[in-house]
Amino acid sequence: MSDLKITPLTELHRALGAKMVPFAGYLMPVQYPMGIMKEHLHTRQKAGLFDVSHMGQVILRGDSFEAVAKAFERLVPMDVLGLPQGRQRYGLFTNDAGGIEDDLMFANRGDHLFVVVNAACKDADIARLRAALEPDIAVEHLDDRALIALQGPLAETALETLVPGVAAMRFMDVATFSYRGADLWISRSGYTGEDGYEISIPEAVTASFASELMDHPDVEPIGLGARDSLRLEGGLCLYGHDIDAGTRPLEAGLGWAIQKVRRPGGAREGGFPGAGAVFGDLNGAAPRKRVGLRPDGRAPMREGVDLFASPEGGEPIGRITSGGFGPSVGGPVAMGYVSREHVGVDTRIFGELRGKRMPVTITSLPFVAANFKR
Repeated sequence: MSDLKITPLTELHRALGAKMVPFAGYLMPVQYPMGIMKEHLHTRQKAGLFDVSHMGQVILRGDSFEAVAKAFERLVPMDVLGLPQGRQRYGLFTNDAGGIEDDLMFANRGDHLFVVVNAACKDADIARLRAALEPDIAVEHLDDRALIALQGPLAETALETLVPGVAAMRFMDVATFSYRGADLWISRSGYTGEDGYEISIPEAVTASFASELMDHPDVEPIGLGARDSLRLEGGLCLYGHDIDAGTRPLEAGLGWAIQKVRRPGGAREGGFPGAGAVFGDLNGAAPRKRVGLRPDGRAPMREGVDLFASPEGGEPIGRITSGGFGPSVGGPVAMGYVSREHVGVDTRIFGELRGKRMPVTITSLPFVAANFKR
């Protein structure tokens, strides 16, 4: 593990008894002594603190925000130019076939665009940005800031004790606050389906800030294991599993992220990689669709399980891309892709486990309703 990168919170994770594992080139905590099940439920009931410093943080700066936004729109099918200052939006990098190269968050911070990308795609994303935007737009990779997330229904009250004013933020607001003289870039967002915040913070004060947060009686550290089960219950995609370079936005159920202004007939329609392929799916022509799945019984069905229309015979009609036990649901949950003609809520299909087909019910997503502060 000597070649793995570490985050500014690595020593704190070890002091807290975390089990550390390799993830996206980093040494990361998968769970703490509390255990994945209790960590998951604690986040749903109170507040969980996550280290997400492995994510990539990038600033895009040009002559004006308008110039940056128009340039960035050449890479994503989202309305960047219309994003108000102090607001954040979900986005996708697409390729020439309309596939998803990565999903990301971008924020209008006044004189620049702040972009957060996935850890495993970070190097490729930064190279993509530099190749497409420089020299007109400066691409600055921030390697001196950590990123942490505080998630759960009591996240607001816990963070407000340290950072007065955050309680007034709405879902997808972004703002700058101060902690011990350091600037905190805070967004009201996250990856659990719960209310919460993501906080970009200078490395030098990250450990002290995290420790002070965990002094609050409602805050516990949460590892990657519970992060995965929380996002699965929330119906949220994991890049490299539920979405990848061969998955188009409409197949993945992410059409909502493409604003009207970028669609056919919009003021700035197209102009991003693979626009024709993406627009071809808008009329419901995508050959498959991401769906929620509830296996019968208590045994989880995990990534890679083939799905069939009948208990015997026939070719696969889909495959599970994420699956496990949902602690809040109290049973196994999964997501996957099913061919369009077989998609329908409450449709019974079958997943093949060790040569035996077991019943699965197609359900709507998410499994646990979102708890964002609108």
